[in-house]
Amino acid sequence: MNIRTTSLLGSALALALLAPSVRADNTVSTVVTPTFVNQYMFRGVRLGGPSFEPSVEVDSGNYAIGVWTNFPIKDKVDGQSDPEVDPYGSYTIAVNDSFNVAPGFTWYNYPNAHTSDGFYKSTFEPNIAVNYTVSGMKFTPKFYYDVVLKGPTYELTITYAIPLKDAGTELDWTATGGTYIIRDAAKGVDPQVKNWGDYYLIGVSAPFAINKASKLIIGFAYTKGSGNFLKQGTFPKVENTAAVGRGVVTLSYAYTF
Repeated sequence: MNIRTTSLLGSALALALLAPSVRADNTVSTVVTPTFVNQYMFRGVRLGGPSFEPSVEVDSGNYAIGVWTNFPIKDKVDGQSDPEVDPYGSYTIAVNDSFNVAPGFTWYNYPNAHTSDGFYKSTFEPNIAVNYTVSGMKFTPKFYYDVVLKGPTYELTITYAIPLKDAGTELDWTATGGTYIIRDAAKGVDPQVKNWGDYYLIGVSAPFAINKASKLIIGFAYTKGSGNFLKQGTFPKVENTAAVGRGVVTLSYAYTF
């Protein structure tokens, strides 16, 4: 069973998963971001304990493409999450200075997944986001559909930055709420296993510039899953015990070249 997708991209502080800002030119830049988290949470479901989550992203004009990975250090999901490798991409279509639309995709990969136990080695999830900014606050409704798990996710994220000039940083606040339902949560099982649930996340991060090319980012978020159930055929629904509430500490180093 693909626990990651049955439960926001990646760790509970998935601030970077918002659609990218529109770039004014076609300059190519690459961002390498090694990240450590004390909990691996995704859409309100705990997928592991402390994890190393390096990523790399290339941006050119309104295009963005990258790879996000997860290497669990403790509390691994047997047969699935060691490692996880997720290529992703998006294209931002500017309507005006405050409104844009960004279609994209994430391709989830679990090389060591045990398909005989109902895990998927790979799933594919196209998405589309709408970004609207007013008075410095960004609203991002987003729709995902996993073509392998056969189900949609509906999500709304709100972000707002508070400058801290004396400290040389800012507080980047994020609030996310979402709900999903998938019809084929376990591979090769008949009748199919349905999974559905709700989740939310409230988080804050602060970037500290080291030099022009690099910065350290410290973050904390609380995320929780609720109303999360599994149901196979006519059998009674069963609560997904991995849907919990957890505080997530994130430490990242971002280098741009």
